[in-house]
Amino acid sequence: MGLSWQNFGDFWPCFAQLEQVALALASAPRQSRGPGDLRRHFALCFEDGSGPMKVTLERAALLKSLGHVHRVVERRNTIPILANVLLQAANGQLVLKATDLDLEVTETVPADIGQAGATTLPAHVLYDIVRKLPDGAQVSLELTGEAGQLLLRSGRSRFNLQSLPESDFPDLNAGDLSHRFALAAGDLKKLIEKTQFAISTEETRYYLNGIYVHTTDVDGHVMLRAVATDGHRLARVEIPAPAGSAGMPGIIIPRKAVAEVLKLVEDANAEVAVELSTTKIRFTFGDVVLTSKLIDGTFPDYARVIPANNDKRLVIDCAPFAAAVDRVSTISSERGRAVKLALTDGRLTLSVTNPDSGSATEEIEVDYDSGPLEIGFNARYLLDITSQLDSDTALFKLADAGSPTLIQDRDGAAALYVLMPMRV
Repeated sequence: MGLSWQNFGDFWPCFAQLEQVALALASAPRQSRGPGDLRRHFALCFEDGSGPMKVTLERAALLKSLGHVHRVVERRNTIPILANVLLQAANGQLVLKATDLDLEVTETVPADIGQAGATTLPAHVLYDIVRKLPDGAQVSLELTGEAGQLLLRSGRSRFNLQSLPESDFPDLNAGDLSHRFALAAGDLKKLIEKTQFAISTEETRYYLNGIYVHTTDVDGHVMLRAVATDGHRLARVEIPAPAGSAGMPGIIIPRKAVAEVLKLVEDANAEVAVELSTTKIRFTFGDVVLTSKLIDGTFPDYARVIPANNDKRLVIDCAPFAAAVDRVSTISSERGRAVKLALTDGRLTLSVTNPDSGSATEEIEVDYDSGPLEIGFNARYLLDITSQLDSDTALFKLADAGSPTLIQDRDGAAALYVLMPMRV
């Protein structure tokens, strides 16, 4: 490439330093001079290939973007580059990217680019610095002539940060994404919020460590369905399938990915673009793009555990019921947290017995006209499910003390929950 006035400035910092090297060489003993001195200087100037990057942008814009991407970075990393966020400055924009090799978040923000370039900086350190700067501040990021150094300036504050070359930063290549569709952010939030709590945390059953998403036919209508279970409870919710989603493969989105997607939903009316294959999924929220690997496993046939013939119907007011469960479970052991429900005509008695703490009971009026029934549930699981119901009442469909119970807002509701009983 020929040197022109347009790119001459890119190399000027190195030429200025070469003058100092030349002076040093001139004053050094002749026998100590050698071509290696110049080679070492050029290596210092160009070793990361990023050039003298210089960027200025608003603190608020940088903080918001860092808030989105830095959460992906684990606090403890055995691979140093994974602790960093990639910064790429060009064409009036600053692109920030972070990854843990399974999940990648990229965001683009407007910026004043004094000089294009790229580097990587410690994600959590950078986020904490920008967070502590005053509102309305301008932030300047500039690579210095020293290898691995970036100068961050804002007002009277100066930070010299250690960087790593952007060439070392991994790229989570999404490959060919075969299915594409769009849906309202509010619908995506609903699918996640109403199922996320039931995701298993047992690593041995890795195929339960996420939300299973697929399309299915319900009474002649194609629905997009999300399911999660940990073996003790199951959550299932569905919405009308967006155009383009029909025929998509059944996929399991990992727990960390769905948590990050939920945090990126800021406007329920905004549109989210979804692209997926059998191995990866990508969500695009305006200037923010989240790409994640999918869990490579087979989700169990959940339909087999959803009871279809539970004939005992219990209708309760959610708020009083949840408050009563919370009160009586205060003395339950952390290990068991079991609460017994004793049902008779129009009355529900909640009771907990703990040999170390004592016992507690509370009665509430309910709509129930079947035979007497005693059944135990995990109090925490009951509260998790009732908190997800949209209506003021909940419908419990029960069979017996040893069979799973079906919980909904009402018959035919979009969200459905199954809870396994406990022995009490």
